[in-house]
Amino acid sequence: MNWGTKIVMGMITFMLFIIAMVSYMFYVHGRDALIEDDYYEQGMNYNTEFNATRNMLDANAVPEIVISPSQIIIKLKDSATYHLNLKRASNDKDDKTLNGSTVGPSNLILIERIDFPSGLWFLKLQWSVKGKDFLFRKNLSL
Repeated sequence: MNWGTKIVMGMITFMLFIIAMVSYMFYVHGRDALIEDDYYEQGMNYNTEFNATRNMLDANAVPEIVISPSQIIIKLKDSATYHLNLKRASNDKDDKTLNGSTVGPSNLILIERIDFPSGLWFLKLQWSVKGKDFLFRKNLSL
């Protein structure tokens, strides 16, 4: 092979590499669990989230979380209605969203772990008690 053929082969190899990387980026795009769709709206609502977190700390209402092999148990201080987001860092298809009210006199939130893959999960719990909003975030390792 002469040097002209080697240059052409190198250029073709480089072009294939670039095409493969572009294809991979299009394949991955939109499946990243760390990017929110409403990023700017969440930034504008930061003060409400900050106030809800401050309400939780001021009222000493940090939830107790117990992780067992079959379920996740979250105990709140008072009876409340809640909105719970569980996001998986590695795959957004595993994300869970739950809404409801606490159960029993112990004010529990019970989550079955039947289809929860192991790994890192981001928990965001919002709840409301007597018109006052609370917010709790935590990283869980299941």
